[in-house]
Amino acid sequence: MEQTERSFLGTEKISSLMGKFAIPSIIALLVSALYNIIDQLFIGQVVGMDGNAATNVAFPLTTSCIALALLFGIGGASCFNLSMGSGDTKRAAYFVGTSTTMLFLSGVVLCIVSQLFLPQILHLCGAEDGLVFDYAEIYVRITAIGFPFLILTTGGGHLIRADGSPQMTMICNLLGAVINIILDALFILVFGWGMAGAAIATVIGQIASAIVVVLYMRRFKTVKLKLSHFRPEWSVMKRTAMLGMASFFNQLAMMVVQVVINQLLNKYGALSIYGATTALAAAGIVMKVAQVFFSFIIGLGQGSQPIESYNYGAKQYDRVRGALWLTLGISGVLSVAAFILFQIFPAQILALFGDGDATYVEFGVRFFRIYLFGVIFNFFQPVVSTFFTSIGKAYKGVFLSLTRQFLFLLPLLLLMPLWFGIDGILYAAPAADVISLITTVTFMLLELRNIRKLEKAQAAA
Repeated sequence: MEQTERSFLGTEKISSLMGKFAIPSIIALLVSALYNIIDQLFIGQVVGMDGNAATNVAFPLTTSCIALALLFGIGGASCFNLSMGSGDTKRAAYFVGTSTTMLFLSGVVLCIVSQLFLPQILHLCGAEDGLVFDYAEIYVRITAIGFPFLILTTGGGHLIRADGSPQMTMICNLLGAVINIILDALFILVFGWGMAGAAIATVIGQIASAIVVVLYMRRFKTVKLKLSHFRPEWSVMKRTAMLGMASFFNQLAMMVVQVVINQLLNKYGALSIYGATTALAAAGIVMKVAQVFFSFIIGLGQGSQPIESYNYGAKQYDRVRGALWLTLGISGVLSVAAFILFQIFPAQILALFGDGDATYVEFGVRFFRIYLFGVIFNFFQPVVSTFFTSIGKAYKGVFLSLTRQFLFLLPLLLLMPLWFGIDGILYAAPAADVISLITTVTFMLLELRNIRKLEKAQAAA
């Protein structure tokens, strides 16, 4: 524990700590995003465009899993690091135990709800009766079994990283991904199980990763976890949820946007030259590729979280500020690279997920170039909202997490297609990105001014 304190408090450079925590976080999130990409690659090549459309319809349920994982994972990790930074090791253990229990239980609840109301959920997510609906139902009936394990692995990874073991978080996710790839090839290409094969492979990989998380909890490093720590306490749950709310609402907003976009693509796609299924299939690929990019950005933000939380609790404000600026700088470079990639090579990216007719390629290319145009600067919102959570100001993090997706993008999605048809869906995203950027930068600069005041007051004391 002494070595961890020295590192967090200043004997290690911020850049070294960022590398230690951010790289495994990025890999863990990247692998999580690749779960869906891997399935879609195999499904696109074997099942075809209807299969791609089906996985797009199922995607909001995966997003809901990530939302719950971040609610208790990021929230628990932030509370744990803040408690450790202030020296309250006894309370810190309860944040880990309660968060772990709630991660698994929330997954069980989501699994039950999904099984009971699956037809209604799929219709809400944009599936019309027919082949796309049938494929989606097969896929989700099976993948829902893995929801508790997916949520435990994703959220538990944040708790493990907060314990100073980011490499173990990476190993948990990599193990599941490797198993998923091998079994996808076996079940889909060899056995010919199609959508069911992809789903079974995913669940088996998630169970394997969750087992590693449980085994790690038995040997937590910085605090000794007892059975009593895993018994949920209301005060601990409340505080955890408050600090995880920003990331939760960000994902929840993404889920709502995904559902609305699917519904709009069904409606306006059918009225266009592209057709509903073509629009759903192409848009689904764009969304999942974009998630891979955001895995890097969110991973950087989450990698800075232990550094910011611990040092803010210890009143080492210069290191808090340094971690934020470094995260934003690296995120900016990655965003420029992603912008260039999406603008120049969209057709090549689409081709990885199977063939399609000319209208499919045309719409997919336009969706990449227009919908993701704002990717060059929309890294600010996830990084800064995570920063507010890290320093214990959950309400500001929640507000910022809602800005792009819910407060700006959703109204534009509902309004712009009324005037521009299916093109309105595409142009709504960059418009929301610009407004969100202005809002986020304003909040960030005001908070940095407050930190300066705290620093001066500390120096004067």
